[in-house]
Amino acid sequence: MTDLSAFPITQRWPAQHPDLLQLYSLNTPNGVKVSIMLEELGLPYEAHLVDIGKDESHTPEFKSLNPNGKIPAIIDPDGPDGKPLALFESGAILFYLAEKTGRLIPADAAGRYETLQWVMFQMGGLGPMFGQLGFFNKFAGKAWEDKRPLQRYVAESARLLKVLDARLEGRDWIMGDQYTIADISMLGWIRNLVTFYEARDLVEFDSLKNVPAWLDRGLARPAVQRGLEIPKRG
Repeated sequence: MTDLSAFPITQRWPAQHPDLLQLYSLNTPNGVKVSIMLEELGLPYEAHLVDIGKDESHTPEFKSLNPNGKIPAIIDPDGPDGKPLALFESGAILFYLAEKTGRLIPADAAGRYETLQWVMFQMGGLGPMFGQLGFFNKFAGKAWEDKRPLQRYVAESARLLKVLDARLEGRDWIMGDQYTIADISMLGWIRNLVTFYEARDLVEFDSLKNVPAWLDRGLARPAVQRGLEIPKRG
C-alpha cells in the first residue's frame, strides 16, 4: 500500500484508499475540470471536499500542497517513475492526466500544442473575466454604484465568447471532431456564466451561433454530468 504520510494534507483529509489518485477540490468551475477529466478517463480516485466557504483552502495542510491556496489539487500515488506526485493548477492537472493516459489530447505534437493554447485561453481569459463578471453582477460588487467595472467585464466576456464562437464554426469541439481537455477546461465556466452568475442576457449568449450548441453537447456527456457534482458541497 502506498504511504502518503509525507504529505501534510493527508493529516486533515486522510486517504482511505492511498493507492488511488487523491483529489482535493470543490465543484466550482475550476474544480470540476479535474473531476470531469477523471470521470471521462475512468480513472479510480478518491475525492476530498475542500470547503472554500470555510476557508479550508487556506489552512496550513492545504497550502502544503498548493501554496497559492486554491482548489483543485491532486496527489497521484503513481506519478512519474512510480513515485507520488503532488500537483496544483487545474490546467496543469488536465495536461498531466492527458499525457499520463494518452487520452483527450491529440497524439501529434502540433495538435497537442494547439490544444494547450486553448486551455491557456481559458486559464488566462475566460476564467478570470467570467469570475470578475460574476463578482460585479451577483456578489458584493453588485452593490457598487459605479457600474464601469461590470460593464468592462461584460464587454470582455462577450468578446471572448465571440472568439470561441468563431473557433467552433464548422467544428463539434474546439479541436474539431476530437473532444479534448480544451473543451473540459471551458464547459464548467461557460455553464456557470449563464446560470449561477446570471449573465446569459448580459453577454447576449443566445445570439451566439455555435457556443450554445457546443455547451449542450458537452453537458449531455454522462461523465460531465457526474463530474459537475464532485465533490458535492456539504
